[in-house]
Amino acid sequence: MSNFIPPTRKTFVAWDYVIFAALLVVSASIGIFFAIKERKKKKTDDFLVGGKQFTCGPVALSLTASFMSAVTVLGAPADVYRFGASYVIFFVAYLFVTILTSELFVPVFYRSGITSAYQYVELRFNKVVRYAATAVYIVQTILYTGVVVYAPALALNQVTGFDLWGAVFATGIVCTFYCTLGGLKAVVWTDAFQMVVMIMGLLSVLIQGTIINNGTTNIWNININGSRLNVFDFDTDPLRRHTFWTLSVGGTFTWLGIYGVNQSAIQKCISCKSELHAKLALYLNLLGLWIILVCAVFSGLLMYAHYKSCDPWTAGFVSAPDQLMPYFVMEVFAKMPGLPGLFVACAFSGTLSTVAGSINALATVTYEDFVKACFQNISDRKGAWICKGLCEYQCG
Repeated sequence: MSNFIPPTRKTFVAWDYVIFAALLVVSASIGIFFAIKERKKKKTDDFLVGGKQFTCGPVALSLTASFMSAVTVLGAPADVYRFGASYVIFFVAYLFVTILTSELFVPVFYRSGITSAYQYVELRFNKVVRYAATAVYIVQTILYTGVVVYAPALALNQVTGFDLWGAVFATGIVCTFYCTLGGLKAVVWTDAFQMVVMIMGLLSVLIQGTIINNGTTNIWNININGSRLNVFDFDTDPLRRHTFWTLSVGGTFTWLGIYGVNQSAIQKCISCKSELHAKLALYLNLLGLWIILVCAVFSGLLMYAHYKSCDPWTAGFVSAPDQLMPYFVMEVFAKMPGLPGLFVACAFSGTLSTVAGSINALATVTYEDFVKACFQNISDRKGAWICKGLCEYQCG
């Protein structure tokens, strides 16, 4: 096929690295800004929950960015490309999760005045259960964060030539830097910036991909003919891969565990200046989730239309499904230096925000659930320094 570019030609150029470097520099600069701005505030609460002064806007952007990682940006379009647009049913799950979290979980956590979600576990059960739950969360989060960093870096490396370990180390160093310097305020505002980058990257792919595939009508017709738009399958068989019920009901329970009781999400909600702002942040975050979902699904439909006559996976141009999206991006932007770098910045914005949220959450639960249990009379100033040290240690 003439529209295929050999894999050896799909490499980054200088402008792509400049765009990616700009993402890291701006993210680090936000941390420096808050370190200087908040230098006179030494309380532990200022570092862990931003003094509980956030409004709904930045927290909403932060919540969306934190849980829409590079795994979603690369994996969801590939899923739609291979199996159809039924992935869009997560639209329903996101709605239910937002309502349940904002109306049931947030009031409980916010009114209890806790910092760690596992403090509530002790109130509900006992200290043993609290410590066990905290330990499980720490192990789970460390493992998940490793996957979030390494998996997309590997996929991008194999398709674009983007340096694998350079990306992994840069992600870890930059996240540790701004988390340690600026605390939750740096995390939230950096997430807000990275959310904007994610939207810009996805929209650039959608716009250029639509243009080179002769418009939305052509793309739509190709996907209809390929049975990629058979979305509503109401089969009740739980063994089916994707049905309305597995995605809406199963998706609700899956994402409720992420939003309803996850320390990273709860910590950002209780950092708001009022319970109302916390609830509004979740509802605004719902719009962000829907936007990312629609962009990811349409990206998959774009890829199907573009590769209708020759699948790059079966042709051997890529070795795994998660490489399809980077391959498509490199082909779409083959003559537009810098834009592949924007997409990689988009993907790694999801990674940075997820890792930063995890670092901050790990420092919080370790300090609140273990350090304070062992040392009862820690001053606010000393506690803030301990939390900064925990950020550095746990990322390392």
